[in-house]
Parts: sequence; C-alpha cells; structure tokens
Amino acid sequence: MRLRIWTYLFKHGLMNISNNRLTHLISMGTITLTMLLFGSFMLVSYNLNNWIKQWGESISMSVYLTDDIAEKTQQQIEEVIQQFRGAELIGFISKRQAMLQLKEGLGDQAGLLDGLADNPLPSSFEILIKNAKENQIDPKKIKVSLEKMDGVEEVQYSEQWAERFKGLLDILKIVGFIVGAFLGIAVLFITTNTIKLAIYSRRDEIEISKLVGATDWFVKIPFLFEGVIQGIVSSGTAILVLFFVYYLFSVKSVYLFGLPVLDFVFLSQGHALMIIGFGVGLGLVGGFIAVGRFFKV
Repeated sequence: MRLRIWTYLFKHGLMNISNNRLTHLISMGTITLTMLLFGSFMLVSYNLNNWIKQWGESISMSVYLTDDIAEKTQQQIEEVIQQFRGAELIGFISKRQAMLQLKEGLGDQAGLLDGLADNPLPSSFEILIKNAKENQIDPKKIKVSLEKMDGVEEVQYSEQWAERFKGLLDILKIVGFIVGAFLGIAVLFITTNTIKLAIYSRRDEIEISKLVGATDWFVKIPFLFEGVIQGIVSSGTAILVLFFVYYLFSVKSVYLFGLPVLDFVFLSQGHALMIIGFGVGLGLVGGFIAVGRFFKV
C-alpha cells in the first residue's frame, strides 16, 4: 500500500514537471550548465592528482651537459649513470635533436627560432627511475652526485615539478570549495524559485486537496520529488556532456621516454556518483525551502 502511495506521489511530481515543462526545462538547462562547471573543475583536479601520483611512482631525470664537454668525459658520465641502482638510461639527446624537438613542440610558431645564430640548447642524457619510492631511491642524491661531475651543467627531475604542482593543487582545492559553494547557492536559488512557481500555478488545486483531507506532507512530497528529479536530470546530463567533450577532444595519453607525462582520464564512477548526489541533495534542499514558505512543517 505504501509503495502504491509513493508511486502515485512520484508520478504526480512528474506530472507537475510536465504541466510546467517550459519553466522546468529552463531551470534544468541552467542547473546543467552550473553542474557542468562543477564537473569540469572536479575533472581537472582529479587529473592533477593522478599526474602527481604517476610522477611520484616513476621519475624522469635530465642530465644537461656543458657545450665544451669532451667525448671521454661524456662516456664517463654515461658509465656513472648506468651504475645507479634503479636508474635506466633511456637515451642521449644531442643539441640538434633538442632543437628539433623544440621546433616540433612549437608547431606553427617554430619559425620564431630561425633567427637564432647559435643553438642555445644543451645536449642531455635522459634517465628513468621506476618505483623510486618503493625501492627507496632518493633522486636528490643522484642529482647532487651527478652535478659534482665535470661536464654536467645541471640535473632536473620530474619530482621537482610534482612538488610545485602539489602547492598549486592545494590552492586549487581552496578555490574549488569556494566555487562549489557559490555554484551550490546558485542551484538552490534556481531550484527553489522553479518549485515556488509550480506551487503558485497550482495553489487552487492545493487548497482543494487540503479541504478534502490531504495532509501537508501528502501535498509537499510531489514538489520535493520535482527538486530531486531536477537534480538527477541536470547532473546526469552534465556528466554526459562532459564525457562527450572528453571523448572528442581530450589527449588520452602522451608518453616521453616511457614515462606517462600526460595521462588524461575521465572521472571515476565514484566521482560521477558524487556529482549526481550533489545535484540530488541541492534539489531536495531547494524543494524543502520552497514548500516551507507555504506549508507548516
């Protein structure tokens, strides 16, 4: 019996949406855009976390050499690199190769380098250290050891960038909370006002229902369902749009010397459910605020 009543109330909520479909379509479209912004922010944050994790597991290291390095000194540096535990020598990049890679990266803007009289880029050895944390390998010690050698100008490794990104990620999280709060207020405002309009349009019917014995909650629940339905449809649509854009335009994976420099992934199932839950929660709260203005709890 209770199931039949809840089914009736849910269908009544759907009928309310159908009777005021233009208002609800505008409302859900606006909420979808809002949830899309929230989802995009979450997608960026999720991938930044993944990249930092990947960089922590495998470390790429560039050993930049001086321009006047002798061939014998270069061979000595190569031998020392091969002796480091866990370090794999990926290859050697000459000055010419470094310039070609830079031009390739610049694409249409590569012509800007044509005016250079000399090639300012150094040659380098590229090293990959896999499972650095698991094998307790300290890249800083390797860096210091190599930089003491003749012919080595500088050593840089990917974990240094990861440490910088961690600071950026902390700032991004704070900004995310602030942006999420403003977006949540916007969704609440839209949902509340949409349901208020639906109540106004059916106020005569509501009064008649109460006169024939309907309880306040019996009248309220269909409007609360409206808020929930708005939240589900809007957040679900936002996730689908976000996935469509990701599928069409995103660079899925970019590898450099076997290291995943960029591995762009979509939101996990848990994150998608979080967005839907966020939309449903806001829709329900918006519904409570709207009906609270017209009924005694």
